[in-house]
Amino acid sequence: MPSSHSALVTGIAHSVGLFNGFSSHIFAIAATLAIVVIYDATGIRRQAGRHAELINAMIEDLTSGHPLKGEQLLEVLGHTPVEALAGVILGLTVAQIFWWTIS
Repeated sequence: MPSSHSALVTGIAHSVGLFNGFSSHIFAIAATLAIVVIYDATGIRRQAGRHAELINAMIEDLTSGHPLKGEQLLEVLGHTPVEALAGVILGLTVAQIFWWTIS
Protein backbone atom coordinates (compact mmCIF):
# COMPACT_ATOMS: atom_id res chain seq x y z
CA MET A 1 0.00 0.00 0.00
CA PRO A 2 2.65 2.60 0.75
CA SER A 3 4.50 4.13 -2.14
CA SER A 4 7.94 2.52 -2.28
CA HIS A 5 9.23 5.47 -4.30
CA SER A 6 8.13 7.93 -1.61
CA ALA A 7 9.53 5.72 1.14
CA LEU A 8 12.91 5.36 -0.58
CA VAL A 9 13.52 9.04 -1.33
CA THR A 10 12.20 10.15 2.06
CA GLY A 11 14.44 7.63 3.81
CA ILE A 12 17.45 8.80 1.84
CA ALA A 13 16.75 12.48 2.52
CA HIS A 14 16.17 11.87 6.22
CA SER A 15 19.33 9.76 6.50
CA VAL A 16 21.38 12.43 4.74
CA GLY A 17 19.96 15.01 7.14
CA LEU A 18 20.79 12.88 10.17
CA PHE A 19 24.33 12.04 9.06
CA ASN A 20 25.33 15.33 7.37
CA GLY A 21 23.04 17.82 9.06
CA PHE A 22 19.71 19.23 7.97
CA SER A 23 21.37 22.48 6.92
CA SER A 24 23.87 20.79 4.58
CA HIS A 25 23.84 21.26 0.82
CA ILE A 26 23.54 17.52 0.22
CA PHE A 27 20.37 17.41 2.35
CA ALA A 28 18.88 20.23 0.28
CA ILE A 29 19.55 18.23 -2.88
CA ALA A 30 18.14 15.02 -1.36
CA ALA A 31 15.03 16.82 -0.08
CA THR A 32 14.45 18.45 -3.47
CA LEU A 33 14.78 15.08 -5.20
CA ALA A 34 12.31 13.59 -2.70
CA ILE A 35 9.78 16.34 -3.38
CA VAL A 36 10.04 15.82 -7.14
CA VAL A 37 9.65 12.04 -6.87
CA ILE A 38 6.69 12.30 -4.48
CA TYR A 39 5.03 14.89 -6.71
CA ASP A 40 5.52 12.62 -9.70
CA ALA A 41 4.17 9.60 -7.84
CA THR A 42 0.98 11.38 -6.83
CA GLY A 43 0.39 13.97 -9.54
CA ILE A 44 1.64 13.15 -12.99
CA ARG A 45 1.24 9.39 -12.74
CA ARG A 46 -2.23 9.78 -11.26
CA GLN A 47 -3.27 11.96 -14.20
CA ALA A 48 -1.94 9.35 -16.62
CA GLY A 49 -4.18 6.82 -14.87
CA ARG A 50 -7.18 9.10 -15.28
CA HIS A 51 -6.40 9.48 -18.98
CA ALA A 52 -6.23 5.70 -19.32
CA GLU A 53 -9.67 5.41 -17.68
CA LEU A 54 -11.11 7.93 -20.14
CA ILE A 55 -9.54 6.23 -23.16
CA ASN A 56 -10.84 2.85 -21.99
CA ALA A 57 -14.35 4.29 -21.61
CA MET A 58 -14.13 5.73 -25.13
CA ILE A 59 -12.98 2.37 -26.53
CA GLU A 60 -15.83 0.63 -24.72
CA ASP A 61 -18.34 3.08 -26.20
CA LEU A 62 -16.95 2.60 -29.69
CA THR A 63 -16.83 -1.17 -29.46
CA SER A 64 -20.34 -1.57 -28.08
CA GLY A 65 -21.87 -0.69 -31.43
CA HIS A 66 -18.96 -1.62 -33.66
CA PRO A 67 -17.13 -4.92 -34.24
CA LEU A 68 -13.77 -3.39 -33.25
CA LYS A 69 -12.38 -4.60 -29.94
CA GLY A 70 -9.88 -2.42 -28.11
CA GLU A 71 -7.19 -3.52 -25.71
CA GLN A 72 -7.62 -2.18 -22.18
CA LEU A 73 -4.89 0.08 -20.83
CA LEU A 74 -3.46 -0.15 -17.35
CA GLU A 75 -5.41 2.39 -15.30
CA VAL A 76 -3.56 2.36 -11.97
CA LEU A 77 -0.23 4.00 -12.74
CA GLY A 78 0.24 6.30 -9.80
CA HIS A 79 -0.29 6.49 -6.08
CA THR A 80 -3.03 8.18 -4.15
CA PRO A 81 -1.93 10.93 -1.77
CA VAL A 82 -2.56 8.55 1.16
CA GLU A 83 -0.24 5.94 -0.35
CA ALA A 84 2.46 8.57 -0.89
CA LEU A 85 2.04 9.82 2.69
CA ALA A 86 2.31 6.24 3.98
CA GLY A 87 5.54 5.91 1.98
CA VAL A 88 6.90 9.14 3.49
CA ILE A 89 6.10 7.91 7.00
CA LEU A 90 7.66 4.52 6.27
CA GLY A 91 10.82 6.15 4.89
CA LEU A 92 11.14 8.45 7.91
CA THR A 93 10.61 5.56 10.32
CA VAL A 94 13.12 3.23 8.69
CA ALA A 95 15.77 5.97 8.42
CA GLN A 96 15.25 6.97 12.06
CA ILE A 97 15.49 3.38 13.27
CA PHE A 98 18.66 2.93 11.21
CA TRP A 99 20.09 6.12 12.72
CA TRP A 100 19.32 4.91 16.27
CA THR A 101 20.96 1.51 15.65
CA ILE A 102 24.11 3.01 14.08
CA SER A 103 24.68 5.85 16.58
